[in-house]
This record gives sequence, structure tokens and C-alpha cells, in this order.
Amino acid sequence: MAPAAPRLVLGLLVLSLCCEACKKVIFHVPSELEADTLVGRVDLKECLQSADFISSSDGNFKILEDGSVYTTSAVSLSAEKKTFSILLKDIQEHVQKTIHVSLVEEEKKTQTQKTRHARDTVLKRTKRRWGPIPSVMIENSLGPFPLQIQQVQSDTAQNYTIYYSASGPGIDQDPKGLFYIERETGNIFATRAVDREQYPSFQIICFATTPDGYSPEVPLVHTIRIEDDNDNAPYFTQDLFEFSVPENSKPGVVVGRVTAEDRDEPYTLHTTLKYRIVSQNPPVTPAFSLHGDTGVIAVLLPQLDRELVSSYTLLVEVRDMAGQPFGLCTTGTAIIRIEDTNDNAPSFKQIQYETRVEENRVNVEILRVSVVDLDEPGSPGSGAVYEIIRGNDDRAFEITTDKNTNEGVLCVVKGLDYESAKQRILVIAVNNEAPYMLAPHSQQLSQSTSSVTVHVLDVDEGPVFKPCHLRIDVKECEDMGTLIGKYVAEDPETGNSEGICYRIAPGQCNWISIDEKSGAVRTIKVLDRDVGEMRQGQCNITVLAIDRNGKTGTGTIQVVIQPGNKNYPRITKTDYIMCRDRKPICLTAQDGDQSPYSTPFVYRITDRSLASSWKITRHNDNSVYLSPKGDIPFGIYDIPVSVTDNGGKVGENYIKVNYCDCVTPTDCIRDRVLGGQNVTLGLWAILAMILGSLLLLLILITICGCCGSGVMHRHVTDDCANHNLIISNTEAPGEEVMDHNIIPLQNTCDQGGYGVKTGDQQTFEMVKGRGHTLESVKGGGHQTLGSVKEGGGGQPVMDTCRYSYSEWHNFTHPRLGEKVHLCRQDEEQKHSEDYLLSYNYEGKGSLAGSVGCCSDQHEEEALDFLDQLEPKFRTLAETCVKR
Repeated sequence: MAPAAPRLVLGLLVLSLCCEACKKVIFHVPSELEADTLVGRVDLKECLQSADFISSSDGNFKILEDGSVYTTSAVSLSAEKKTFSILLKDIQEHVQKTIHVSLVEEEKKTQTQKTRHARDTVLKRTKRRWGPIPSVMIENSLGPFPLQIQQVQSDTAQNYTIYYSASGPGIDQDPKGLFYIERETGNIFATRAVDREQYPSFQIICFATTPDGYSPEVPLVHTIRIEDDNDNAPYFTQDLFEFSVPENSKPGVVVGRVTAEDRDEPYTLHTTLKYRIVSQNPPVTPAFSLHGDTGVIAVLLPQLDRELVSSYTLLVEVRDMAGQPFGLCTTGTAIIRIEDTNDNAPSFKQIQYETRVEENRVNVEILRVSVVDLDEPGSPGSGAVYEIIRGNDDRAFEITTDKNTNEGVLCVVKGLDYESAKQRILVIAVNNEAPYMLAPHSQQLSQSTSSVTVHVLDVDEGPVFKPCHLRIDVKECEDMGTLIGKYVAEDPETGNSEGICYRIAPGQCNWISIDEKSGAVRTIKVLDRDVGEMRQGQCNITVLAIDRNGKTGTGTIQVVIQPGNKNYPRITKTDYIMCRDRKPICLTAQDGDQSPYSTPFVYRITDRSLASSWKITRHNDNSVYLSPKGDIPFGIYDIPVSVTDNGGKVGENYIKVNYCDCVTPTDCIRDRVLGGQNVTLGLWAILAMILGSLLLLLILITICGCCGSGVMHRHVTDDCANHNLIISNTEAPGEEVMDHNIIPLQNTCDQGGYGVKTGDQQTFEMVKGRGHTLESVKGGGHQTLGSVKEGGGGQPVMDTCRYSYSEWHNFTHPRLGEKVHLCRQDEEQKHSEDYLLSYNYEGKGSLAGSVGCCSDQHEEEALDFLDQLEPKFRTLAETCVKR
């Protein structure tokens, strides 16, 4: 019996225990399995012909396409048995199969196995040729092909007939047909050359089987490594390298780095690269160095001057085999541009310029100056910045830079005066936009300057106001025509104001006038800051000065209205109520003037007697507190208070304080409204009442005189009877009325009866004039005789024509019959429409009795007072009787 190798599986037993295929497979293995150990081989095609997906249910095992089962990690059969499943899937046919695999710890071999391996036990040889070292094949080998590269043999070939086979990449997988193994000898051959950069190595699986299909050896994983050949030259990662470095950079400053790669096997001489500079253009002193191992380019020349050489072109080489002459090489190009720095100061092309300009010309270009600068055009190092460093104290000139030409443009921005200066000499300096950088081994340069002589040409010019802008302050409310100033102009040619006339340009505010010859300025209206356009407080007025030649000059007068003290301060609220708590009253004054003629205000009580009982306490600049000094009686106090503003104007005010016995001011107001106490009437109200009383008295005298004549003679005329309205209220049962129509008579007096309906009772109103009807006035609640006489409107009705009942009865009885007769004779019922009105029966049992003035039986002597009339009224009565 052959002994078992410690790291190899000694036997493979596949049992089909009277069951269907793919159901169960048992492997006898050692109790300890290392990683990547072949456990056995399963015939997958027996279970599923076309398996697209092969997987293991246990992650410790992997299944190859040929059915080989390998461990992925160390496995220990501690339970002496381990099971897992192999899952096979055909995705297109949607078929799935499962193979159950059981691992059983290896036991002593059976007698059959001992007989089969008896020779191996006697020889006691170990396997040496079934595990050769990895094979090596030279890349791009020239043959001859087929080229033997290795041989695998099984030691069991001494006892059995062994056939060899292999599978994997290069055999039955891409690239197919690259290798094959001889069936009887186990020799492995290559059929063609191989590129290592494409296939660096191959792993194939070798099998050894007997003719009856028994595998005395586990499948062998054999590696074929392709040995690298230096068949690839290095290459640069960019076609063109571009770098830049400032001029005057110090030696050692890194400019950039060139990089190259090699496709040959890394970390070998085939990929060990070396760099060098082949050539430099322009071919002057070498300006840069190139590190051979890293490819870093650095400054070598201490003086890089862009003005001399603006760019360098380097031809660089990279070579493998550590730069050995027999190594492969490639060249590349690097362009290094020298960046400009401001190491060249600008300088004027001319050191002196001359130009001319007419006086009083403004915003006109008079000269262009140019400079020379060796720095890069268009860069901040060459951009010129001009300035006038001398001769421009009055800021009459300005110089700017034309960005397109880099020239200095000199302009006049303020008019020049020929009479003041016939020429001006300016000194102009120039700098760059970027600060100057001193180059190595060079000296500091002075600033470039140039002088410009400007000749001023004389021109006949118009008058000039001095000053051109005059401010005149005018006090508010000055009298019209007040002289507020003088504004004159001078002729620049003569230096005096002779022959110049003055005018105010049209369209100006009409506040002032100017004398045409003298230039005196006067107000033409009262200037008040509270009126119209003067609210702004100022106005600019353009004045024209015209000389004999018609030349015109302009000036501006600014009229400013200064605030005045024209308003008196006044207290905004003057009526107050003070309750028993005597809380101080806050008095606040207002003044329409502005500072300094307004606040602070000074308050003072002008009445000495009231000043002894009332006091004023300051609150702020415009408010004070008014309060009594001690106990004072309740009542109304009129307190004179003077308010003085900051300008000294005094305003008199009267503060009315109602010192009331109340808790809150509303209590006092309500009591005053309900009680009506302490009502003070004004002078006009008293006068109106007196005139009204006299007028009413005159009307009463006139009426009484008219009606009194009838009383004295005890005779009622037809005219008076026909124009009286008699009120007849019968509230108790009276005489039975046969006719339902009552005839109202007209009365000479303008009094009417008033009827008020209460409950189910209804009275009537007799009105004056023909064509009037009786109106029923409906109301609610209890009504008295007094309310009826007031007419429902709250105003009492004076009954000045009252007669006794017997007189009225004797007068109306015959006339009632006459009126009834007329109504009966009238077919068109015109009289009945005017006189007959409906009368409703009011019922019986009234407790009030009769309230009619005409039904009073005791009024027969009520007119006796007419017999005792005074002389004036007696004359009026006689006049009425004679009528």
C-alpha cells in the first residue's frame, strides 16, 4: 500500500449509490486541507450538458469548468464530514441542476486498493515529476516551432499506461492552439511566438489518466511564464511639452518635467529610463539642465533675458536599459517661453515738446507724447502711465494713456487766461503699470521725464464775473426792493467794468432784479420760506454780462433765504380737566419758525394772583407741566400763560382748567352734559337771545291785539271765525252724532289741532287753509294735554286765540247747518272733499275726561285781562276792533 502524501489527496472515489446522476458525490480527503488544494473532479456534463453558470454553496470551495473542485482557504474536517452543493444553470434553457458533495475524512484503504498499489508500497518512491517548476518561454522566440517548453510525467507511469491531457488558456481557450501536450509523453509544446505585453503568463491544467479513466494523479496547475524581451522603446507621454519661466530667474528654479513610459516588464532594465538634452535652439549658452532620472528641467543660465531670447526649444531623449548605448530610445520636444518682467523702464523719445492752445479752450487735446519700452508690448510691464509732476498746480492740464498706441494724450481741462500767463511749462514723467524689477547685475535707473512748453494764444473774450458763483443771504420777510448785494463783471482785456450791462437770463425764479448798469441786486418781492417756490429756501439765478462788442459772460447768484423769527409760539391745546388727584397738565407749544428762532421755549404765568396758586415745571425744550401749588377750590380757572421762543417773541395763551371733583375726566364731562351746570354763554349768544325775545314779544303783542278786539266786544266776526282752527277732543261719550261727517272750519290764527292715537283711540288734527285734510298722527305710549299742544316735536304751541265754549258754540252752530246744506246741494261733492273728514268712534268710559281746550266750561272769564290793557296795547286793540 502506498503511503499518503501529506499535502496531496491520495484517492478520489466517486460513488453512485443506486441513485440518479447529479444527486450525490463523496470525496475521501484528509482531515486538514490547505488553500488551493484539489479536492476532486466531478463530471459536470453527465449532470448538465451545457452549464452557463457554475457555483458552490460553500465559499471555501471553487468549481472550475472542467469539474475540478479546489479549496479557496484552509479547511478542517472537525466533524469528520462536510457537505456542500454545486449549482449548475443553463440560462437559455432555464434548467437548473444540483450536485451534492460530501467530504469524508480518509480512512484505511480497502484490500482492493492495497492490491492495486502494492508495487508503489514496495518501491516507496515519492512523486517528483508530476509537479515541475513553472515553464519559461522567451518572448518573441524565433523557434523552431513547435518548440518544447516543458514535460510533465506521472510516477505511476512505471506501473500503468498513462495518458496526458491539458486544458486552459492557450490550449482550448483564447488564444487557442498556442500550446499542446503530447498524449503519451507529456511534453508541452508552443506552436508560435508570444507577445509578453499581451499575454504575460498562462496557467494550464494537466491531467494524467489510465486508459480506463482512472486518475492516479490530481490535476496539475502548471504556469507558463513569458520572459520579457526589450522589444518596446520608451515613449513620451506628450507630443509637445510647453513650459514658461520668468526672465531673470535664478539657477535651479524648476521649469517643468518631461515624462516617458515603457511597455516592457516593469522594474527591469528594459524599463529603466534615462533623459538627456540633445540640443537647444537657439544654440547659445545652455540655459537649462535636465535631470537624467526624473526628467525635471531647471534653469541653468543665471541671466535669462526675454528681450534677447523670448523662448527656447529643447530636443530631449529618453533611453531604456539605464541609458546604455544598446538601449532603445525616443526623442521629444520641449518649448520653454520666457515670461516678461518689468526690468526695462520706459523712456521718452523726446526730452522736450512745444505746443499751442487758445485761451479759454476747454477739453481739447493739445499734444501726444510717446515712450520706448523694451518689455513685452501689451503687458503691464510695458503699459505706460503718465503724470504731470510740475507746472500744473491749478489742475488746468490732464494727461492720459491711449491704450491702443501707448501714447500720452495731453489735454486742457480748465480754460487758460492769456492775460495771466502767456505760456505754461509742464514736466511730464512716465512709469509702467507693473512695478519695476531690478535685473541681476544691473543698476537702478532714474525716472524718465520730459518738459512741455504750452504757448497760450490771446483771444477776444467776454466779460468775466468775479467770483463766477456768488452767494447772497437774505433775511426772511425783508421789504420789497431791499438792496441785498452787488454783482459785477470785468473785461479781461481792459481789467474794468466799463461798458458792461447786466441782465438776468429768462426762465429764472423772479426773486431779485439786477441793475443793468451798476449790477446792484435787489429783491422784487417779500421772500417768505412758507410761500410757494420759496419753500426750498434758495434759488440759483444766472446773470448775463454783455460788453460793447456783444461778448457775453455768465455768472450765478445763489439767493439763500435765512430763516427769520416771524411766528409767535402758541400752545396747541388750551382746555383741560383736572380731577381731584391734581395730576399735572402737560402744555406743549409750537412755533412755525426754524432754529434758532423756535425751541427752547420759556413758559410764564402772567397773572400774579394765579401765579401764587399755580406753578409751571419744565419737561423738555417745548413742553412744561402745569399744576396747583396747594389746595384750591373746585372750579374753572382761566390761566394766562406766555410762551417765549428762542428769538424773544412772546405768545400769549389762556389755559382753561376745569378743576372738577371727579376720578377721571370723563366723569366730569358726563356730569356737565347731564346737569348743564356752569354753562357760560358768549357775547353773541346773549345778544341773539335778547333779539329773539324782543321779536317774540312783538309777535305776541300783535296777535293779542288782533284777537283782543274780538274779546272786548264779545263779537266774533265772520273773518276771524273762518280762519280759526279749533281743537275739539271728546274722549268721553258726548252727544250722539247722526252724521258721520264733521265739518272743520278755518281759523284766522295759524294754530292747528293735533291728534295722537294711543291704543285703539284716535283723534284728529284740523289744519289751516282750503284743500287741507285731517291727518291722523299715530304714536305710542301715554299722551297728555301738554304733549298734544307741543305737537309731538318737543316745541310748545302757544294758543293765543282761545274762546269760551258758549261763544264758540253760538258761533259755529248756525254755520254748520249752512255748510251741510251746501254739501247736499253740491252734486260733484267738492265741498265734502274739502270739509268732510272721517271721524272714528273712540268708545265709552274714558277716565281722562275731555282735554280739549274748547270744551273747558270755566274759560269764559279767562279773557278778563284784556280789559286792563296798558295804553300801548289798548291802541293796538282799538285798531283791530276798527278793522
